[in-house]
Parts: sequence; structure tokens; C-alpha cells
Amino acid sequence: MNMIDETISAYAAEHSSDEGPILYTLNRETHLKTFYPNMLSGKIQGKFLEMIVYMLKPKRILEIGTFTGYSALAMAKALPEDGILYTLDNNEEIETFARRFFEKVPYGTKIRFVLGDALQTIHTLNETFDFIFIDADKMHYPDYYEVSLKKLRKGGFIMADNVLWGGKVVEENKHPDKETRGIIAFNTLVKNDKRVEQVMLSIRDGLMLIRKL
Repeated sequence: MNMIDETISAYAAEHSSDEGPILYTLNRETHLKTFYPNMLSGKIQGKFLEMIVYMLKPKRILEIGTFTGYSALAMAKALPEDGILYTLDNNEEIETFARRFFEKVPYGTKIRFVLGDALQTIHTLNETFDFIFIDADKMHYPDYYEVSLKKLRKGGFIMADNVLWGGKVVEENKHPDKETRGIIAFNTLVKNDKRVEQVMLSIRDGLMLIRKL
């Protein structure tokens, strides 16, 4: 999804650094071979995530929601040599797709794919994370947030995708769908959470950057 005018988005993409051949191919194959290619982070958001990782210099990253692996690869590229990125997803079919691209680049060895329900598998990770990226099923965003915050170091950051949800978060709708309810509940939870501070950005479908106090 993208909340920005397509012409403006194209201009922004044109004036952003290239995503590189591996991510370009992954982007193209995702659009050709999957039913919901709009779930892909894409060039601008991928480059933004890469820049964030370069700036924060995290050693441990957690990603909830792998899809075809675009965002995982974008972040892993910027990880230091001893960095590790755990990416969690419950889709067995997508695992093969993503792993094929992880194996194409040297920094793919920094990625650990964990298959299963993220709300369960996250408890098996004996790690404290510096940066967490949430981009999974929207209904469970509040749950992902709560379990993630427990795994995040003090001063660490969480970034959540799709927090504007195609504009549905501000629509006058008395009976929103479950995904919209999940996003609204998450946004409200973070807004009122004294454990963190946050900023909501209108990049693509909305990104929330959260710092644990």
C-alpha cells in the first residue's frame, strides 16, 4: 500500500539509491509469483530500513513477518559482520522463496529464518534485541508489540509498518474489519504507553518508530 500520490512516489524512488540487482530481482519475482505483492516493502521503504540499521548499528534485529524476504535482506545488508537478524513467519511456502534469495548474497548468512507462530516462536529466542521490525498480520499488532517490548533493550527501537492502513484508521466506520481494528488498537496502545516515545511517519502506508525508555 502507498498513501502518497503515485507521481510523487515515482519521483522519490527515482531520487533514491538503487536497490541493487538481488533486491530488484526479488521485487520483480514477488510481483510475478505471489498473490499479494503489495505486501513487499519495496525500494523506498527497503532503503529507509537499510539506512536506519546503518545509523543505529544494532547487533541483534528481530523481524516479525518475513513475506518474501525483501526487508530482511535490506536490513541484513547494513548489519555489522557479527550481527544477526531473526525473521519470523508462519508461511512454509514463502520460506523456500525467501531462503533462495538469502543464499544469493554473502550477508544472507546473517539471517535466521524461524518458521511458526511468531507469538510462540519469539519466546524460544534467547536474545535481547536492539531493533525490531513488525510487519505481520495486523489483527495481532498489539500482541506483537507487547511481546517485542519485553525482548527489546532499553533505548532500543521498534518500527511498525502499515500504521495508516490505507487511510482506514481515520475513516468514519462504525464496523471496521478486524485488521483495521488491530491497527487502531496498536496505534492507541503505543500513543498511551508511558514506557516508550514514538513518531508516526507517512512513508508508504505509514511507519511508527518507537523508542523504549
